[in-house]
Amino acid sequence: MIFEKIVLIPLERVGVLIGKSGKIKSKIEKICSVSISVDGQTGEVIIRGNGDDVENMMPFKAEEIVLAVGRGFSAERAMRLLQGENSLHVIDIREFAGKSQSQIERIKGRIIGEGGRVRKNIEDLSGASVSVYGRTVSIIGEGKQLRSAIHAITSLSSGSTHGKVYNTLQESRRKEKIEKLQLWEGENVFE
Repeated sequence: MIFEKIVLIPLERVGVLIGKSGKIKSKIEKICSVSISVDGQTGEVIIRGNGDDVENMMPFKAEEIVLAVGRGFSAERAMRLLQGENSLHVIDIREFAGKSQSQIERIKGRIIGEGGRVRKNIEDLSGASVSVYGRTVSIIGEGKQLRSAIHAITSLSSGSTHGKVYNTLQESRRKEKIEKLQLWEGENVFE
């Protein structure tokens, strides 16, 4: 089976995907064993696998990276998708705001915060990377990181206070640390 996927990204994100002198596009192609063609007029990106190995997940990672760049992540932050069990999750703010542009902007403001402080706090407390772009909020992280960040963003979008969201994130982080400590309990690490 041959992998071929067409992804549409905003025109203003095409340059970020290609990178200076095509470096980012080439890097994705090399790491993920794919070929990428980008239409600078439409934002259409065609990703083709360079083999017929069905087990190879790298073309799917290339697709996620392209989507992440299209949703506002820098190429460097999008490359986080290649590490561990990281994946991309996109939340459409219209689920909370309807079609009202003023409501969408209000919710984006609640998620970003003054000077980006709220978004940064969500990233620090959850361990995930967050991008607010257009009508979406995109998150890159591993399972628990994703769940924490998604919960925080949906809570803020639904009207929860920032304090309550931060408390929930901190509690989740405390529980995770306790779980990690319990894994080591009773084991001799020096054997």
